[in-house]
Amino acid sequence: MSKTIDVALIGGGIMSATLGALLHRLEPSWSIEVFERLSEVGQESSNPWNNAGTGHAALCELNYMPEGKDGSMTTAKAVDINEQFQLSRQLWASFVEDGTLPDPAGFISPTPHMTFVWGEDNVDYLRRRWELLKDEPLFAGIEYSEDAEVIRGWAPTLIPGRKKSQPIAATRSTDGTDVDFGALTRMLLGRLQEDGARVHTDVTVTGLKRRADGDWRLRVRSEVGQNTHEVHARFVFVGAGGGALKLLQQSRIPEAKGFGGFPITGAFLRTDNPEIVARHTAKVYGKASVGAPPMSVPHLDTRVVDGEASLLFGPYAGWSPKYLKTGSYTDMFETIKGHNLWPMIRAGLANFDLVGYLMGEVFASRQQRLDALREFMPDAKDEDWRLITAGQRVQVMKRDPDKGGVLQFGTEVVTGADGTIAGLLGASPGASTAVHIMLTIFERCFPERMPAWRETLTELIPSYGTKLNDDPEAARETLARTARVLRLVEEPEPVVAGGTAASATP
Repeated sequence: MSKTIDVALIGGGIMSATLGALLHRLEPSWSIEVFERLSEVGQESSNPWNNAGTGHAALCELNYMPEGKDGSMTTAKAVDINEQFQLSRQLWASFVEDGTLPDPAGFISPTPHMTFVWGEDNVDYLRRRWELLKDEPLFAGIEYSEDAEVIRGWAPTLIPGRKKSQPIAATRSTDGTDVDFGALTRMLLGRLQEDGARVHTDVTVTGLKRRADGDWRLRVRSEVGQNTHEVHARFVFVGAGGGALKLLQQSRIPEAKGFGGFPITGAFLRTDNPEIVARHTAKVYGKASVGAPPMSVPHLDTRVVDGEASLLFGPYAGWSPKYLKTGSYTDMFETIKGHNLWPMIRAGLANFDLVGYLMGEVFASRQQRLDALREFMPDAKDEDWRLITAGQRVQVMKRDPDKGGVLQFGTEVVTGADGTIAGLLGASPGASTAVHIMLTIFERCFPERMPAWRETLTELIPSYGTKLNDDPEAARETLARTARVLRLVEEPEPVVAGGTAASATP
């Protein structure tokens, strides 16, 4: 007879790791098992070379404050994304304080977030964006300059070789971070294993079906030996990245109907040249090309992996029918069903500019890619950079009552009506807002348990249930606390009488 577990987490990435860590804290007696098709966890979208790792906080990403046709802008989306990232920072800080996570330097690094634009219209836009953001408590301290020497001081690689007559502008926030979500995933799942959870690698969940008794039956295939067995679970989380859509369709929950997926491949130029890397310690975002999806906003990023810094520039978009970097060329076609065909067609017809953009990216030469880099770093040399393939992103296509179907950028939470299954579709901001996503799942799937869980959740995430941006003092205190605990700021030297640091002698 197949065993029944409390929680099955499909996919060994940051989403499953975050949900598992929270559920274990809330319900220590629950049995939790993770199923990952690769030989290691955190190797698809959570892998540090497969994502930008910004710690999305809307400090530099312009797509969270688009300009309306009348020139108007609102800070609402940017503030909302920052609020969500602060939930993640608070949980990580709490886990560092109680020993769940080890040295935070292993997964998070202080890295200023900048936006850099050129051209009079873009400079005007960035100035107006800054004017709106600088008074928001969560964006306190964000700086703005049109002075080339000031910008050179922030990011020296942006200025040499640039025409002095070119209008330029930049913003900078020193609250920014670089996050290695692969390392964070391994830390969280490693601790879960130590506490009794089971993490299975080299296994693929090939089937998902509701049983008559209300539990879920998972058909699990071992990639070594190809033997198959069943696992029964009371609650299932489908956090399998691009593989989630197919499994949610197999579940036959009505909430998954009408969803389709459009895969987009990413690639980056990378350099490990220590002289270049030392000159650029920031994440610098620009403005997207016309027709480009939000995930393709160009950026020149510091990346810190295993303690070593590199620079990435991109992403350069492409197309493949795979839903995972290690997936199959039949992925997209296997998920086309009668219920999502029309929404997919309508979404495609409404996004011809995206198709044109992708065609240009697919056939771009190395020289064209380097030319795009030189718009950010004018003195970049060809020989210092190599092209690497990043992860697959699957943009959500879904039903729309007015348009028939729309292409949605972002992360979609799908939950069954009875609260026994949840899954995620979509892409950015994804990993950075994992804690907010899990809280959403709790509220939808475990409403009867939330009163009992609230005290623990508030201990772990002090701002849970409130808005930091509505309370400037709380925003300052929270940012300061998480920065201190996560070692994003240097601790001041202790001062004793006489003005020197020393330890007291009894």
